[in-house]
Amino acid sequence: MLGLPSLTGCAIDKGSALAADFEENWAGTPDVVKIRTTKDNTLPFMGKSTGTLIVEDGTSADRVTELVGELRKYVARHDKITGRIAADGITFTVVADEGRTGEVLALWRSLTADDRVTDADINDAPWKEATDRWRIEVTAVDATGALAVFKDMYAKGDRHRPLSGVMVLTVRGGLFVETAFNDVYPTEAIAAYEAVLARYPVVSATLRRDAVSGSAVSIVVAEGADQDHAGELARRAAPNLGAAVEVTGPASDPDRL
Repeated sequence: MLGLPSLTGCAIDKGSALAADFEENWAGTPDVVKIRTTKDNTLPFMGKSTGTLIVEDGTSADRVTELVGELRKYVARHDKITGRIAADGITFTVVADEGRTGEVLALWRSLTADDRVTDADINDAPWKEATDRWRIEVTAVDATGALAVFKDMYAKGDRHRPLSGVMVLTVRGGLFVETAFNDVYPTEAIAAYEAVLARYPVVSATLRRDAVSGSAVSIVVAEGADQDHAGELARRAAPNLGAAVEVTGPASDPDRL
């Protein structure tokens, strides 16, 4: 007896079918207050979806760990589904690989315990040959916290263990700091910022990825600071960045962080 196709793999709008299956499978899960899904129907019978489990505030770390284990098994069984969990202000991707998921879970635990962090997103973002690749975005309470968290997460600090594989790391909060263009620690950009900060009050700063120089530094010093001298300090600390280092005053800061 022949019937109409009902399996997700045979659906015309596969992304929509994957999202519907995810919502159906996880509906009513204890401690999950909301399920959010995306539907990407690229071509007939092709597509993908992302499903996010939003966990109730105050849910214990042990229970979140249980949900992570269940979601990891789910994404391992379902192709073209990306599974994510949002808990205590941190949203993170759960992948089929048990080791990588364990690392992300450990980072979630340390970030939620860090009072310098207000929220974060940890996303699996493979690109070209870098299949084990993470894109991480963190918001900190202030510039001091932002730089400290960045160093902890990338330079093997005391609070957070870096994820294995390649990381694109962005931390903001009075300061915007991001990994250099080749996803490496932006040593010179940070050195330029710290050289100025040691001598003058800094209103805001952006240490951003740049394809040409490897990094781009924009520092806004407080009113009354010697901008020329601050610029000399920054360029001396980052000799390889050249014109990619810019120091201005608050009147030149259209997008105050």
